[in-house]
Amino acid sequence: LYFMKFTDPLIRGRLIKRYKRFLADIELQDGTIVVAHCANSGSMLSINDPGAEVWISRAKNPNRKLRYTWEMIRIGRTLVGVNTSLPNKIVANAVARGKIPELTGYDVIQKEVKYGNNSRIDLLLKRNTQDNCERCYVEIKSVTMKRDRSRIAPVEFPDAVTARGTKHLLELSEMVKQGHRAVMFYLTQRADSPNFKIASDIDPEYWKGLTMAMNSGVEVFCYACQVSRRKIVIKHPVPLVF
Repeated sequence: LYFMKFTDPLIRGRLIKRYKRFLADIELQDGTIVVAHCANSGSMLSINDPGAEVWISRAKNPNRKLRYTWEMIRIGRTLVGVNTSLPNKIVANAVARGKIPELTGYDVIQKEVKYGNNSRIDLLLKRNTQDNCERCYVEIKSVTMKRDRSRIAPVEFPDAVTARGTKHLLELSEMVKQGHRAVMFYLTQRADSPNFKIASDIDPEYWKGLTMAMNSGVEVFCYACQVSRRKIVIKHPVPLVF
């Protein structure tokens, strides 16, 4: 389907540690230790192994405080994308090119639109009909956690308690009540699992919120990505298991 290509070659290193949520110490192949920005606010459970192979990008802006961004980590044989700022761009571009069958036929795609109770929706899709303007609200979440490394084990979300994520589910449910379409879209930045599940033991309130949202008419889609050093490609849908 659609892919996001890294414009410059990524730089290989070894993870020393991630700390203060948004920082990671990484040792490059020549022994240099750099501090990279970690664009991932979750716990990064299962994708935070010290000593693991990682790949980082260099910032194009020479004035940026942190010159590097942590993009991916190798867990076993699998490369996992850790940059949570990418899924929104990947999904938006895929929808714009008609690559997500469930989200085709819309005339307008807007990003980060205010809605609900002081929230912003990741994507607002609009389709003009003879009678009105149909709207579809799409919330996107990046999925990286896989606690069991067997081939048949699911990827899971969330990797930490997310009151904000639960709030988004309530907002989506409200949009359905108002007569709009609402979608919860999970993008797994890894391709080593046949299915997807909610980590109800980590955040039972989120699981409860998703169940209620689905019962109210919110649609749930999950797609897997193939991650490589050159690009991240949306590959195929992954079923949600209970």
